[in-house]
Amino acid sequence: MIFKELIKIIIYGTLVVLFISVNALFLVWAERRVSARIQLRRGPIHVGWQGLLQTVADAVKLISKELVLPKEADRFLYILAPMLVFAPLLSAFLVLPLAQNVVIRDLNIGFLFIFSLTNITFIGIFIAGWSSNNKYALLGSMRAVAQNISYEIPLLLSTMGVVLLTGTLKMSELVPAQAKGWFLFTQPVAFLIFLCSSLAEANRAPFDIPEAESELVAGFHTEYSGMRFALFFLGEYTAIFISSAIAAALFLGGWQGPLLPGLVWFLIKTYGIIFIVMWIRWTFPRLRSDQLMALAWKVLIPLAMVNVFVTALVLELQKILA
Repeated sequence: MIFKELIKIIIYGTLVVLFISVNALFLVWAERRVSARIQLRRGPIHVGWQGLLQTVADAVKLISKELVLPKEADRFLYILAPMLVFAPLLSAFLVLPLAQNVVIRDLNIGFLFIFSLTNITFIGIFIAGWSSNNKYALLGSMRAVAQNISYEIPLLLSTMGVVLLTGTLKMSELVPAQAKGWFLFTQPVAFLIFLCSSLAEANRAPFDIPEAESELVAGFHTEYSGMRFALFFLGEYTAIFISSAIAAALFLGGWQGPLLPGLVWFLIKTYGIIFIVMWIRWTFPRLRSDQLMALAWKVLIPLAMVNVFVTALVLELQKILA
């Protein structure tokens, strides 16, 4: 029995790593094309059909680059940081409901398991900045930790309305609960708060101050090169996919849809949200640090709390009237 479970874990792990790698390559290509269209450019078109192999060429270049270790860096923590950022994201795929009855581990704590894992990545980001012994990297990591701690609160609060409506934390039960209507229509404020907070959690524009090139060179991964830098890169795009997949499951009915298989619908909805994320990046300017914090503490958190209170009040009134 233990041997079978071990084989299953190895197979699932291999498939997840392959998907993450291919998905990251595709998302980089897609973002280049989306940004090109928004800016009235053509984007990558020469390497492969419509530039599809451009990101493969970039990946090969990254793999071939020398792994530089700064002289004054803390060697152990410097090497550990990229793994701490990337590894927890692999585990997040355990609870994603890709289709009906297609979930690796249907945990009763659902998406809270994923959010707990993402907190580990904050530690990896801070370790990366501190161990690099670089002032730009340290400032970027401090910004990232402050930003992620702040936006974790509205992110969790935005999901509580859905939990109140369904009475469960299981991802596989949240999706069937939307058979009569998506929670996007009953919880529109929660969806917007979730989307905004997930952008900040992934350090995406307009919340990309931890990597602000004009101020901090490259932020917490300034001193990283080669595959170590690629792990941070993979982590960012994987975090975007995971947050979009959770949003699709919580607010857009997950795998539910006519004609097409459930997995296809789930991916369509997930990549549709990812397109919105890319659209936002190339539309809005970067916020200042004070604006970013003010948005979290003065706008999103109060709105999320009001949404939870109103949802609970409506449910209680329905019980009384029934």
